[in-house]
Amino acid sequence: MKKAIKLYLREGTTFDILFEDGITKRYDILTLADKFPQLNALKDRNLFLQGHLLGWGGVIWNDELDIDSETVYEDGITVNNDDNVISVLTGYKLKELRRNAGLTQADLSRSCGVPQSDISKIENGLFNPSISLLQKIANGINKKVIIDFR
Repeated sequence: MKKAIKLYLREGTTFDILFEDGITKRYDILTLADKFPQLNALKDRNLFLQGHLLGWGGVIWNDELDIDSETVYEDGITVNNDDNVISVLTGYKLKELRRNAGLTQADLSRSCGVPQSDISKIENGLFNPSISLLQKIANGINKKVIIDFR
């Protein structure tokens, strides 16, 4: 199963999920309303806007309203995402590597000399780092930066 890494709430009851493979899927939650009538509650825009990723496994609004990411990946429509997908994917990968190394952002900051606030911005896809900055961070977790064009 592909990991969901970013949720974009769109108009109406439609949302996009960016997956770890770089594919973005668009899904209208009301396509399931015939089978699960409780989903009609998401027509309330304020409630809909409370949706968030539950780990990487799906979107949740409350204890009764959710959808798993596998359904979205399989049944959603593939779309081009206008948001900076490369920054989000880079941040996701950095966070995953840092956590696997057992480091906090503060630990990584100390080991590579990059401010913790910059590491946080990168991990959250809010900052597009240079290759030299990525190399500096990679050195702090004993990794190499490899650029791959496909």
